[in-house]
Amino acid sequence: MESGITGWHAHVYYDPATTREEAAVLREAIGAQFPDAVLGRWHDRPVGPHPSAMYQVAFGVALFPALAPFLALNRRGLTVLLHPETGRQRADHTAHALWMGAVLPLDIGVLPE
Repeated sequence: MESGITGWHAHVYYDPATTREEAAVLREAIGAQFPDAVLGRWHDRPVGPHPSAMYQVAFGVALFPALAPFLALNRRGLTVLLHPETGRQRADHTAHALWMGAVLPLDIGVLPE
C-alpha cells in the first residue's frame, strides 16, 4: 500500500504575550537537531486556517521517525499540529492530522478540498 506522503508539516502554536520564548527555545532545538528541517516564518497572529500565532516546520518523510518523537517529548507544553503533505490540504489538516496537546479549531473553509 502506498502512503502518498511527500513530506510533513508541524505547526507549533504559541501565545505571543506568554509562550513565545518557549516556542523560540523549541525552534532553536529543532534547528540544531534537525538541520534538514525547514523552519518557517513566525506568525504572531492567526494566518490561513490556524487559529493562533504559530510557525511551521517542514520536513521530509525520512525525518518523521526522529522528529515526531522529538516534538512529542520536547514541545514545552505547546500545542503542535503535525500533518502529512499529500496534496489534499483539507484532508491533511483534518482527517490525517496528529495533535500534540490541545486540538485547536481550524478554519478549514480556507483550505481547498
